[in-house]
Order: sequence, then structure tokens, then C-alpha cells
Amino acid sequence: MQLSGAQIIVQSLKAEGVEYVFGYPGGAVIEIYDAIFQLNKFKHILTRHEQAAVHAADAYARVSGKVGVALVTSGPGVTNALTGIATAYSDSIPMVVISGQVGNSLIGTDAFQEVDTVGITRPCVKHNFLVTNVNELAETIKKAFQIAASGRPGPVVVDIPKDVTQAMAKFSYPQEDIFIRSYQPVVQGHIGQIKKAIQMLASAKRPIVYFGGGVVLGNASEELTKFVRMTGAPCTGTLMGLGAYPSSDRQFLGMLGMHGTYEANLAMQNADVVLAVGARFDDRVVSVPSKFFEKAKKVIHIDVDPSSIAKRVKVDIPIVGDVKNVLSEMIALWGKQDAPAADSLDKWWKNIEEWRSRNCLWFDNDSEIIKPQYVVQKLAEVTGNSAIITSDVGQHQMFAAQYYPFERPRQWLNSGGLGTMGVGLPYAMGAKLAAPDQDVFCITGEGSIQMNIQELSTCFQYHIPINVVTLNNGYLGMVRQWQELYYGNRESETYFDSLPDFVKLAEAYGHIGIRVDKKSDVEGALLEALNQKDRLVFLDFLTDKKQNVLPMVGNGKGLDEMVLPPHMRETEADSDVNDVNDRDYDTRSVP
Repeated sequence: MQLSGAQIIVQSLKAEGVEYVFGYPGGAVIEIYDAIFQLNKFKHILTRHEQAAVHAADAYARVSGKVGVALVTSGPGVTNALTGIATAYSDSIPMVVISGQVGNSLIGTDAFQEVDTVGITRPCVKHNFLVTNVNELAETIKKAFQIAASGRPGPVVVDIPKDVTQAMAKFSYPQEDIFIRSYQPVVQGHIGQIKKAIQMLASAKRPIVYFGGGVVLGNASEELTKFVRMTGAPCTGTLMGLGAYPSSDRQFLGMLGMHGTYEANLAMQNADVVLAVGARFDDRVVSVPSKFFEKAKKVIHIDVDPSSIAKRVKVDIPIVGDVKNVLSEMIALWGKQDAPAADSLDKWWKNIEEWRSRNCLWFDNDSEIIKPQYVVQKLAEVTGNSAIITSDVGQHQMFAAQYYPFERPRQWLNSGGLGTMGVGLPYAMGAKLAAPDQDVFCITGEGSIQMNIQELSTCFQYHIPINVVTLNNGYLGMVRQWQELYYGNRESETYFDSLPDFVKLAEAYGHIGIRVDKKSDVEGALLEALNQKDRLVFLDFLTDKKQNVLPMVGNGKGLDEMVLPPHMRETEADSDVNDVNDRDYDTRSVP
């Protein structure tokens, strides 16, 4: 059967079981949009900006575990989508982005709405294709889905010139995976390495299991939980790993890293064996590798991507493979060996409980002024820790990570690797479409929400009843925090004196807006939002302007050199802020 290139694209997406495509039409993709209209095989969500389309596809993938799909036009359509593509790449999210391109004969002539899509996306995609021949179209889309979802997942861009979408060809979609010689990810871990890892872990006096987003992406949460409980060791997770292990469990010490808990950071620093599962040892987690190794420790590192192993820290036992398969092997081997004595870790746990008893996340909540931490705590309480939470980037993101106990994987969506402001609202849209029966809350700030606030219009058009929780402190809070701690309180370009009335704005888009300025009204407002199952509710919480996210590991410091919250500052050293609280560029060099 002869079909046009545009029809082949749509039929290929249908063959892949695609449920939603997020996009924005334009000249180079108009043929594809016509085919979508005619064939009517899946739902298209028209966002109000290409960046939001890619973010929404990304969130759909994070919640559903399927490949997200976005469709954008050439030129500015692609460049608008770049931030979304780079965000997905940094967090290893499986996604196929189909972009239109000018006709083959016009490529390289600086034609209207032409950019070198392959060139500008190359650094932030897993792979990209330029399809110049309609006969290669179906096979290329099959390869794109295959590459996006296998090994370490990531976004794949398929750039399609307009004349290819108009050309006719016979359509046949490959049923089986296509053999790609240069791309054969290793999924089974080396059994010899796994045995060594088990031995090392069993003989450890101060072990810790450190897990990241790879456990979520690899659907290995069950195996991780089982293994951690078998070993009796403490565990800690990265920002991206939260939810992979139930947060309410005693063995979980909380998130580690720059804004990690006191107990998680000290346990990681003082451990003698670290088992890293699907985590990258990135700069926000271990800060400076040389400081991380000041206390001697052995590292076991499991990851499906060999390039992520030993990238920043020296590794003693590398294991390349799918984390689910490797953990299953480790469970089987641990069960066969003589287990360490039940009391072998008692001393280690005693230390940990001592650190935990200092209650690093306590905050003074006596006044009627709303504390952002309190809003997140209340939200966790009224939703029974079970809602899907999306966040933007900033202080509110860290408060959400610290104070909302995530109990399952794919419950927590945020931009961990790239730190993209503006993801929260489109993430909530994609999450709600992937899981319509779940309550979805977007925790955001008054700075972040304005980066993609136009998507309130998309939510109205498609009846996407999410809840937006704005922790509105009138500042770009995280930048202000740094300015307070390290730049002598010089609040450069962080104060907003022109914020919109978010309640009126939400109402203008057809939604419910509620402003809350008293602590006693917080719970009632959250319950009201929870009860509005078929409407979007925008909650504008006016919060304490100067709350800081603490503990905090400053630049160039080790995990045991945290800036502690005021209630933990017993000595002068406890309140150290990197020995610098003012940077006077006029009179001395920057330390």
C-alpha cells in the first residue's frame, strides 16, 4: 500500500502504540498534521510552546515508562524544543522528537525557518537522524524508538524534510527489533564482578547503598528494596532516585548531596564500602571527589552505561549491566552465602541514629507566617504521601525533595541533571495524561511558574485537572539564598516588585485560583484543591520571604562540611559558610 511520508510517520507511531503526541504545528510539519487529522489514530496535545511540548512528552515517559513523543516544526520550532531535549538527555528519559525540516533541495541554503537540526541537537541527544529518503522513513522511526528505550534511555531526534513527508512509498513497519551493529548495550552484569561485590559488601563494617535515577528508569525498585533489606545496610538516594526505595523505611537516610540530610551525608562520607546503583556521583552529590575520599572507602558501581562508571570517582568494582538484572543476581548470591552476623552493623547504625537524632529538617513553625516546608508537609499529609509530585527548579524543589516522603518510583518528577526552570507545569500535564486516576500536584515558585505559565491554556483546552502549589516568597529564592550566604546579602536581580495576581491570572485562563496568606488556612486550601477532581486549582501560598534550604554543602566543600540550620549550630564551626560571607571584588581577589 502506497502512503505519503506523513501518513507513514503517523502509521509508524500507531504501530509503536503511541497514545499521545505533544506538539505545535508549522509549515514544515503541516503534512504530518494533516495525516494526524485524517487518520485519527492517537491524541495530539497542542501545547502553547514547543519547549512545553517536549517537557510534557518527557513527563509522560517518566510516569508511564513508555517512550514520549513530541512533534515540532523546523527552525524556531526546533530551537524552542532544545531546552526540553537537553533536559530529557540529562535525566536519561526515553523520547522521540520528530522535527520538520525544509525540503532536501533547500537544505544548506539558509531557507526560511531552516536550522541545522542534526548539528544543534547532537550534543544533547542519544542519537539523531536526518531522513532524506521516504523509503527509509518507517525503519528509521523503528530505530529511533528502539534506541530511545534501550540501554541508558535518552531522547532521539528524527529530522524529516518537507518533501519527504509529501513523497509516496510502500509502507511496511518492522515487527522485530532491528539489529544495529554499532549499538549493542550490555544488559547482563559480569558474574565474577558481582561475586566480588557481594564479598566486599559482606565484609564491610560501614556499608551504604547509594541509588539514583537509574533504579527508577530500570524498573528495579523492588529488587533494590529487597536487597537493601537483606543486607541490613543503610541507603540513601539522589534527587532523581527518590521513590525508588520507600522514604518511610528506617533504613532510608533521606536524600544526600548539596541539600541532603545530615545523616545521609555523614554516612556517605564515613562509609567504608559504597554500593552505587544507577547513580552518577555527580557534583551535586559528592561535590569534590578528593574530599569524598578523605575517609578511605571502596566503591562498587553498577550502571548500564559504561561511560558513567568511574567518570568522577575511582571505582574498585565496576559492573556494567541493567540494574534490575544485576540486583537480581546479587539477591540470589547474598541468599546463598553465610550472612554476616545480625549485630555486625550495630556500631554503624548507632552512629547513624546519633546523627539522625539531631533532626536536621526541623524548622520553627510557631508564627502565623507560612513556612514553605510546612506547605509541603501538609500536602504530604492530605495526600497520604501518594500523589504524583512535579516540581520546578529552586528552593521549592529542594523543600519538596526534603519534606515529601516518596514511597514509590515514578512519583517524583523534576529536572535533576539540567536544572530547568519552567518544567513543573508541563510535567504535571504529561503526568496527569499518563496517570489520569492519580492526584497530580505541581510544586513551583513564582519565578519558575512564569516560564511556562501559558500552558494553563493547554490545561483548559484538554481538561487536565492538575493542582499548582506556588510557594510564593517574592524572590528567586535559591539565588537569593546564595547571595545571602556568599555575597554579603547583595540581592542582585532576585527581587520581584512586579508579580502578577496569580489568582486573577488562573481565573483568566478558566481555572480556580486561591490565595493563602495564613498558616491556619493551608490545610483547608489543599483539601479544597484535592476535592476539585475535574478542575485545575492554582494555589498561591504567600510564604516566609527569607527561608533557606539547609543543610547545604557549599562549593568546594566535602559532605561533612555542611552549612547547618540554626538549631544545629552548637559551635562556631557548625555555622561556617565556606569561610567567606562577603565577596568584595574591588578590594581583594575572589577566594
